[in-house]
Amino acid sequence: MNPPTTDAHDGAPNCWQCRHFAVSWDPQLPYSCRLMGFKSRIVPSLEVLRADGTRCRGFLQRPVPAVAVPVASTPAPAAPAPATSAPAGPYSTFSKLA
Repeated sequence: MNPPTTDAHDGAPNCWQCRHFAVSWDPQLPYSCRLMGFKSRIVPSLEVLRADGTRCRGFLQRPVPAVAVPVASTPAPAAPAPATSAPAGPYSTFSKLA
């Protein structure tokens, strides 16, 4: 399920777009605010609104990631052929293959 992209109807900022928002390792408290240093069962902005009655003042818009452009790779230069001093004879062709 994708997180919503706009502010919630109750005035709380969207934590999914905040640079301080993190997902916790704790299944009981899955959401975390690194700025305020707490974990919660609901998104931190709603927890702040519920506890304080005001919007979260620590919201900072997360920077939009740059699109990665693949760099054209050039093939590696071919290794020079080893110099062999095989004797010229009836089997000289086979010595070059080995």
